[in-house]
Amino acid sequence: MIDFRTYKLENGLRLIVHEDRSTPLIAMNLLYDAGSRDEDPSKTGMAHLLEHLMFCGTENIPEYDLPLQLAGGENNAFTNNDITNYYITLPAANVETAFWLESDRMQAPGFSDSKLEVQKSVVIEEFRQRYLNQPYGDAMLLLRPLAYKSHPYRWPTIGVEPEHILGITLEDVRHFFDRHYNPGKAILTLTGNITPDRAYELSQKWFGPIQAGKDHVRKLPAEPEQTGERRLNIERNVPADALYKAWHMGPRSGSDFHTMDVITDLLAGGESGRLYNRVVRDLNLFSEINAYITSDIDPGLVVVTGKIMKGVDIDKAEQAVDQVIQELIDSGIPDNELEKVKNRYESSSVLSNTSILNKAMNLSVFELLGSVSSINTEVEAYRAVSKLMISEAANMYLKPANCSTLWYLASKNQGK
Repeated sequence: MIDFRTYKLENGLRLIVHEDRSTPLIAMNLLYDAGSRDEDPSKTGMAHLLEHLMFCGTENIPEYDLPLQLAGGENNAFTNNDITNYYITLPAANVETAFWLESDRMQAPGFSDSKLEVQKSVVIEEFRQRYLNQPYGDAMLLLRPLAYKSHPYRWPTIGVEPEHILGITLEDVRHFFDRHYNPGKAILTLTGNITPDRAYELSQKWFGPIQAGKDHVRKLPAEPEQTGERRLNIERNVPADALYKAWHMGPRSGSDFHTMDVITDLLAGGESGRLYNRVVRDLNLFSEINAYITSDIDPGLVVVTGKIMKGVDIDKAEQAVDQVIQELIDSGIPDNELEKVKNRYESSSVLSNTSILNKAMNLSVFELLGSVSSINTEVEAYRAVSKLMISEAANMYLKPANCSTLWYLASKNQGK
């Protein structure tokens, strides 16, 4: 059980505090309710680019990292489809340094054309190295628009193409920042050696004077139901064929979320998963295979990916995957197999929440989802998943008409 207290400042900032006197440290997590789904479809990659710019110093603090390092702290950030998340860990005695740094760049980020040009070059190089010049790196650039036709999940966080990033202007950055980076769109969470009263006092001091910002109602196009199988075959200079399959599922807060998560663990939960045992170990069709859910706030995806052994026909390999999934739907799950998956989740959840930083991030996410107290009932939600729920959810989602399939084929002209 994680004890916490919640507050809301007059400017809309939500504050969550979990006191843990067993550590000399404090973790600060600042979550902004803004991700790549909030981007202009012609200027994708904006949220990630802005994350980079937020580390470039402000008019008041020219170098963000230096004061934090002098205070004995560490920091980082990440952006995904739904959120942008900044986090700091530092000694409790120096926590006010974190408040100073984060409040300063929330109200005076210090953007400039020169900083923007530098970070655009950095992000474009990251795009090329990780997605365009890496074997299989562009797979999600291809699979997402195959699965999504309307919703902005159709592009990954990095963006659609480097040209989108290249075309972003300083005015674009400021507009995105003003719309999304304000107290009303932020969740501040502190865990560790700090009392709730002290955290609230410092939050009022450093964040209280910041203007709330204009209200912005998110209006995203809903993804229509997929009613027919979609397929795409491409060739690339890669060592072996690969298979990517994606099925639509419900949102992170939906009733089927935990069930679908259990299903992917049954299918590919390490070497005990059904897919690994059948198509890797027994049939030697794949060298590796994985299954996961994207855990998006809006309706997301169930994804299966696998690298196929050389000489194996990809159609045969895909049929084997489909057969394993169908067997899960038709034959049910033995009690001991289901219990093993539930035990594995419970142990990983307990282990994850031994870290003050993980607790801070998790509390922030559950607050964004609408119920911070759900952090204490998440294990129960997984425990409640039944064999009937698995059968019904698998039947509902893991059907051919709801599936988008990418055959990522090794070019036959390699080396010529």
